Amino acid sequence: METIGAINRSVEILLRICGLWTGSPYAPFCKLYWTFSFSITIILSFQYIIKYLQDTDLPELMETFSVFVVNILVFCKLVIFWLNQRTLDELLAIMAMDWKKNIDTDLNAHIMAKKANLSRYFSNTLVVIYSGSVLAYSIVILATNIFSNESSERSLLIKMNLPFDSNRQFVHEFVMLNQLFQLLMLASADAILNALLITMVLHASGQIKILCGWLIKIFPKKEKYNLQITMVEKIITRHQDIIAFSKKIEKLYSYIALVQFLSDTLLICGLGFILATSIGKPNTWVILIKTCLFYFSMNLEAFTFCFAGEYLSTESKIIGDAAYNSLWYESTSKDTQIILFLIMRSQNQLTITIGKITDMSLKRFSDIVKASASYISVLLAMY
Repeated sequence: METIGAINRSVEILLRICGLWTGSPYAPFCKLYWTFSFSITIILSFQYIIKYLQDTDLPELMETFSVFVVNILVFCKLVIFWLNQRTLDELLAIMAMDWKKNIDTDLNAHIMAKKANLSRYFSNTLVVIYSGSVLAYSIVILATNIFSNESSERSLLIKMNLPFDSNRQFVHEFVMLNQLFQLLMLASADAILNALLITMVLHASGQIKILCGWLIKIFPKKEKYNLQITMVEKIITRHQDIIAFSKKIEKLYSYIALVQFLSDTLLICGLGFILATSIGKPNTWVILIKTCLFYFSMNLEAFTFCFAGEYLSTESKIIGDAAYNSLWYESTSKDTQIILFLIMRSQNQLTITIGKITDMSLKRFSDIVKASASYISVLLAMY
């Protein structure tokens, strides 16, 4: 599939690794790898939680449960993408086609290039932040193992009920390297799926900017003018294409957002409990750092989704504003009615919902932050 300029090269590579790139001959093998890797990790982590449910310190158990939930979350996202592969293919094809059609003028090419550069910046930034969080988490675990006096106390990055003794020399290091690689792959896949949402929303924003430019230019300043039928059809078709594109984004990400926010709720409860019950205990700083890394990553994901939804809704408003601010009243009554219908249709904002329940917006993100802060403050007061 040719998507020159539409998709960042790093996004394309990671989509190929996730088995989501159309036409990739290695897609089935990539899907098999992810399924096998996540299945083994989830099963062994679940066995660890069940085995040490009563013997392990509760904060440590909640930390293991948090990593367990994160693995399930990323795997669910990949499965949802695999099940909606056709929708993803259609979105990528539309983006590629828009790039071919909208480089006819310098202004349109500039708008598209600006949005593409923004998407590349966001994509690379998210990958770096997510990978950096994994490396920071790994460094904390390694530092704890180094300063630990007993080899039996050495921890793994992902606590599992392994069928062999992982504390032996070289075995522990080998398992740690494998888990580090898996966590980096997991973080990169999660980051790129979230970055893809930003890329698609920015692309829709670029199409909206181009449409607004057409609306402003079609009317002269001083005389009555009959709109050309081809120009009217072009504007209406472009508006319908933008609406259809946003609905496909909604279809692809609606239930992913639902899974994301449900898992965030579980993680907030677990991390809040860890934070409240660990203050004053040995290695408190280690627990605080790991908890803060989890909390930061979780809020970053929620912010990414809510920002994308808010940005799309805000950008969709300017279509009606651009039509209204044009000199539509200088045209004939027939052409005026066409513009009025477009203004009325633009009043229905383009949105991305959380499982068809509620819209994603920055207000929703602020509600999440307020609720989590209140919950943690209550736990700190109790303990």
